[in-house]
Amino acid sequence: MILQTRDVPPRVAFALEQAGVHPLLARLLAARGVRSADELDTSAARLLPPDGLAGAPAAARLLADAIDASERICVVADYDCDGATACAVALRGLAMLGAPRETLAYVVPDRARHGYGLTPPIVELAAAHAPALLLTVDNGIASHAGVEHARALGMKVLVTDHHLPAAGQPLPAADVVVNPNRPDCGFASKSIAGVGVVFYVLLAARAELRARGRFDAAQQPRLEALLDLVALGTVADVVRLDANNRRLVALGLKRMRAARMQPGVAALLRVAGRDASRASAFDLGFALGPRINAAGRLADMTLGIECLLTDDAARAHDLAVRLDAINRERRDVESGMREQAEQRLETLLGPLDEPPAALALFDEGFHEGVVGILAGRVKERLHRPTFVFARGQGGVLKGSGRSIPGFHLRDALDLVSKREPGLLQRFGGHAMAAGCTLAGDAASAVAAFDAALGRVAGEWLDAAALARTVRTDGPLAQEWFDVPTVLLLDEQVWGQGFEPPLFCDEVQVLQQRLVADKHLKLRVRHGGQLRDAIWFNRIEPLPERATLAYRLALDEWNGQRRLQMMVEAARS
Repeated sequence: MILQTRDVPPRVAFALEQAGVHPLLARLLAARGVRSADELDTSAARLLPPDGLAGAPAAARLLADAIDASERICVVADYDCDGATACAVALRGLAMLGAPRETLAYVVPDRARHGYGLTPPIVELAAAHAPALLLTVDNGIASHAGVEHARALGMKVLVTDHHLPAAGQPLPAADVVVNPNRPDCGFASKSIAGVGVVFYVLLAARAELRARGRFDAAQQPRLEALLDLVALGTVADVVRLDANNRRLVALGLKRMRAARMQPGVAALLRVAGRDASRASAFDLGFALGPRINAAGRLADMTLGIECLLTDDAARAHDLAVRLDAINRERRDVESGMREQAEQRLETLLGPLDEPPAALALFDEGFHEGVVGILAGRVKERLHRPTFVFARGQGGVLKGSGRSIPGFHLRDALDLVSKREPGLLQRFGGHAMAAGCTLAGDAASAVAAFDAALGRVAGEWLDAAALARTVRTDGPLAQEWFDVPTVLLLDEQVWGQGFEPPLFCDEVQVLQQRLVADKHLKLRVRHGGQLRDAIWFNRIEPLPERATLAYRLALDEWNGQRRLQMMVEAARS
């Protein structure tokens, strides 16, 4: 493990500070590529315009025609948080734009029975609502058969997605495809989430309806009321927080902090024990997102979607409580799977000096709804691209993978499919997360996949890429080690590609003990001061002197606030 300090362009940091940015924040932002104070403007006026999104104008006309004619529209969602929030944004937004509520419906695949995307069986489910138009959100870019089936049944199809199209393959034959990753799309934010794509399509549809005279600029629907949902889906999907995504998230958090959010979002914050007036991207990613995702993993994602759709605060609370209970069950399932995985890893890694360049795990007891989480845990522990497989309905093997920098997981799957024809039934995803389905006998198929993925990793990853590097912001000056600094940092939008501050200091370890048998609680001397620290999911003790990489956080208990170092890595 390597602790590497981020480079800070001194002139940029100075310019930001001169523009009124807090000195510590100026240094942190400069290290993350911010080059001017203009980039920190999170007003809605600074969002990228929707007409830059290829297909958005045509999608706007399609939706406006459907609304004008009161045609029935069915939204085809996905079973993760991005898909759930995108579905809620689509339905709420279409109603705001004038679509009669009785003309709107949605379907969402069951992870175990239907698999992912607009498949022909999902089209049949949607057909029960007799829609004239199918609108996919967070899926559809690879759904050639589903699109063809829907059009054969007489439906128009609008695909909105953000996943990568298959290289060299045509787009599905939908009436309109909106995806920033279309080869012909020049939209500057290639990392926008599925919920962001459909939000932009609604913005374009509003402009089209305004041009048709349905309303003027002063009376137009305030689609910004949906930004709390856009922020939640964006953070939960772990997309890269480029400047536009940060603005979307910042605008959504601003609404939450001002108590102007959907009842379901407010209810989820309450059951998670989070203070809405101080809502942060961390809350969205680690408190709300998992509760929505748990429904799609272990139960039925309609619970999550209904929680985000209802305007009844009491019903929102009841649904949030149910989602919280499902998430607790998810954690129990995950814990059992982690124990099984640890045993397999001990057998696998025992005779090896180093882990293989990539690995795949399978157990008959694994639950397909939690394989992605487990893959992420193993990837974090070993710093290796990792796939975890479980047996799905009909005996097929469904896998979810997580990757490390320098190893584009979806491209790796594409290469595996070319080298091992017939091994992958289907695959898709992003650079850092992807999924696939294997054909054949479990043991031989997973072994073949493990070997093929390992060969690709051996070709693409060198020793430097396989060494876990933790990028830090260097030492934290004693003057900034206080509550106002924590509050200042918590107000900012941090996340994937715009990582939260991680400081690095040498400390003297004075006391250490285990909490709940799995967390290392520390008392350290730091810069002449005594500090509290905790390292979650760490049981190995530290030496008397160590260099800690840590986040600064508040430990709140019985109305008292205490500073705490949240340790993420250490070097002796």
